[in-house]
Amino acid sequence: MIQLKSMLNCIDNSGAAIVECAKVMKMKRAAKIGDRIIVVVQKQRNFGPESGPGASVSTSAANKVRRGDIRHAVVVRTKKKLQRPDGSVVKFDDNACVLINKAGEPIGTRLNGVVGTELRKMKWSKILSLAPMHL
Repeated sequence: MIQLKSMLNCIDNSGAAIVECAKVMKMKRAAKIGDRIIVVVQKQRNFGPESGPGASVSTSAANKVRRGDIRHAVVVRTKKKLQRPDGSVVKFDDNACVLINKAGEPIGTRLNGVVGTELRKMKWSKILSLAPMHL
């Protein structure tokens, strides 16, 4: 259950590491897997020593987002238990999201980590195809 001020891990390679929920779209009380939210980037991801000073590629070119940016995102994992129609209960270790643009396409080109299968019925097939595994 993601609500205002919830901190989430960003699992794509857009450049954000930790984001904070600013609004849940569609006036829901709390967001679940597959819901769209608006986030603020709190912490940037560093891409190793090759993106440091004196390197050929700059950090701003490697990161598609910067600290303080306001973006749309889709929730892909929650710590709150979720009961599926077949009776099974699924719970993840952390809250995670994937940054998207306003059209609904992911900003990053890679995802690291599992995502919930609930994205399939919510029509987020592009995120499912980028993910290494869905549970």
